[in-house]
Amino acid sequence: MTQQSVVAQEEWSGREELAEAMIPLIGRLYRKNNVVTSIYGRKLINQSAIDIIKAHRVVRRIDGKELALTTTMPLLEAIETLNLGSVSVDLGRLNKKFIESGSQDLNAFLTAELGDKVGQAGASDVEPQDVVLYGFGRIGRLLARILIERGGYGLRLRAIVVRKGSDDDIIKRASLLRRDSVHGRFDGSITVDEANSTIQANGTLIKVIYSNDPTTVDYTEYGINNAIVVDNTGRWRDEAGLSQHLQAKGVARVLLTAPGKGDLKNIVHGINDSWITAEDKIVTAASCTTNAITPVLKALNDKFGVIHGHVETVHSFTNDQNLIDNFHKGERRGRSAALNMVITETGAAKAVAKALPELEGKLTGNAIRVPTPDVSMAILNLNLENGTTKEELNAYLREASLTSSLHRQIDYIDSPEVVSSDFVGSRRAGIVDGLATIVSDKNAIVYVWYDNEFGYSCQVVRVIESIAGTHPVAVPAVQAQAANA
Repeated sequence: MTQQSVVAQEEWSGREELAEAMIPLIGRLYRKNNVVTSIYGRKLINQSAIDIIKAHRVVRRIDGKELALTTTMPLLEAIETLNLGSVSVDLGRLNKKFIESGSQDLNAFLTAELGDKVGQAGASDVEPQDVVLYGFGRIGRLLARILIERGGYGLRLRAIVVRKGSDDDIIKRASLLRRDSVHGRFDGSITVDEANSTIQANGTLIKVIYSNDPTTVDYTEYGINNAIVVDNTGRWRDEAGLSQHLQAKGVARVLLTAPGKGDLKNIVHGINDSWITAEDKIVTAASCTTNAITPVLKALNDKFGVIHGHVETVHSFTNDQNLIDNFHKGERRGRSAALNMVITETGAAKAVAKALPELEGKLTGNAIRVPTPDVSMAILNLNLENGTTKEELNAYLREASLTSSLHRQIDYIDSPEVVSSDFVGSRRAGIVDGLATIVSDKNAIVYVWYDNEFGYSCQVVRVIESIAGTHPVAVPAVQAQAANA
């Protein structure tokens, strides 16, 4: 090996060693204090040493250089000594603010920044909220993975409700949770107790309840009270149908993982979750496409103004389509999803206005279903009030993805080699592909990738947190909107 190679290997080994030393510290902060650590929105909890190093590399997109692990380690060590109560701490933003403050006293800075959370270990602003998943299909199982990953902090997954499909139903349900052809193996351990009809996953005990009628379930029999029922079945889309859940004992509120009908509030987290009130017993999380495009559209409308636009969705096939040609009540959907591109309708463009009223009547939309199992793309063809350039528009969306209040919804990438499968597992609602952007003064075409399963499920969990009021306070606070980024 050359001397240069030896130095590079030693430098990498040093970074790995430091990242490995961070893992137990990050874990203790989370397990003992419910302190959620991240770097510009990239969570560090339950991550490998390599993932932690990669999270530090993201900072080069903001400051032009990587965030050094030798910088964040003292931050973590100092934070642990403060004995914090529940809080979400972004180490990247915190470090940047510390540098900009000119302070030389890290402990004094952290004490001032973290305020009333200092010395509050063990204290909780809210009681943990029971969550029930009604339906356990594609979205239901991903919601379960996310909730289990969080270890019961804030939201406790207590039960799933399904219709019994076979004598070994619970075994099959557990197997589908354990293995997924798109999202890979479950990260942890799963055991099944058939006699008690429970699945235990990483310490989370989940009761499996069999029922064909939501009104007949008595959740209190299983110690479940004041629960949020997340309906993943899509059987009911209106208030009358979804109200059946509220007739069950132990249920307080209902969330639909699909667009709602009538006057139900369609919530896109990051956009209009502030609309949720204590009086709202039923809300919906809109659709995957609506969640993907609304944050980007808001950012663009705030900065440049949207006069009119067309949304074309290139969407992976779903369970609603046939694998081979067969009868289907919908137009074209009876043709093989695995062999064809299928033109179909989408209500996502019109649904944007339910979360973002300023775009009412300004958008049209259509969709093409394609033979891929996951990850879709929305192409936004927009007429703007204010002219711009590709460089300005991309720089604005990139900044919005990193530092605005929409940083959990919008991601940005400008790699010339990415394809759809690279976005499987993305936790953002949508990812702007900067290299594909086309701008001609007041006309802009923006390409937005989105994991229509996992990315959407992350948005659903954020809505559950908003309903329950369980999301930890974020430090440092981000700007209220992307408009002036």
